[in-house]
Amino acid sequence: MRKIALMIAMLLMPFMSFASLLSSNSSATPVSKEFKQQLMGSPVYIQIFKEERTLELYVKMGEQYQLLDSYRICNYSGGLGPKQRQGDFKSPEGFYHVARNQLKPDSRFYKAINIGFPNEFDRSHGYQGQYLMIHGACVSIGCYAMTDSGIDEIFQFVTAALVFGQPNVQVSIYPFRMTDANMQRHKYSYYINFWKQLKPGYDYFTANHQPPVVSVVNGNYMISKPVAPTTQPQLASNYALPEAK
Repeated sequence: MRKIALMIAMLLMPFMSFASLLSSNSSATPVSKEFKQQLMGSPVYIQIFKEERTLELYVKMGEQYQLLDSYRICNYSGGLGPKQRQGDFKSPEGFYHVARNQLKPDSRFYKAINIGFPNEFDRSHGYQGQYLMIHGACVSIGCYAMTDSGIDEIFQFVTAALVFGQPNVQVSIYPFRMTDANMQRHKYSYYINFWKQLKPGYDYFTANHQPPVVSVVNGNYMISKPVAPTTQPQLASNYALPEAK
């Protein structure tokens, strides 16, 4: 009987490990290292916070996005505020999308992800610039520079998500965590009206753990709810999370 019980326990171990992954992580707690590879190929979402020098990579688990890991931004340039013209050395702020043709594995800055600047909002305001990236090598003249080990993992998960069917990866770039307290702290900034357009996107993800649906109307960002659920690859992360007790 003991041998039979031991064999059953050994067979169940992988399922028990995966169940612990689903039940033990909140949306703000990074996934443990031993489970990361199980999530490779699942849909991902990126948030960047300039002031905190932080890039957060999220992975879809069930209907919500769970924090996969948080990475220190090694360098960015130009201070707070959006990029507006070529040569101002500022790093962009706003809502961007990454498709497969924006991945640059052979970048001279190790590996790079073109964020897609200028987007529709930027073009409507006459903002100019090109080749704005998330890349390695810890050097920035308008890009978000990571350590090589950091961009290795980010690049790997973004690439896998796109290969497995995610149409594009959303990248939301904020000047800081857009809490009410931080908005109050920056209320006299020259950029406050622009930042008020970004805050609903931050608030939506905080409340729903899903990327915001962003459009540009009359030169302004508009945030709306998803019209219908999108079809995503059926990987480990698509299983529903049990409700917290």
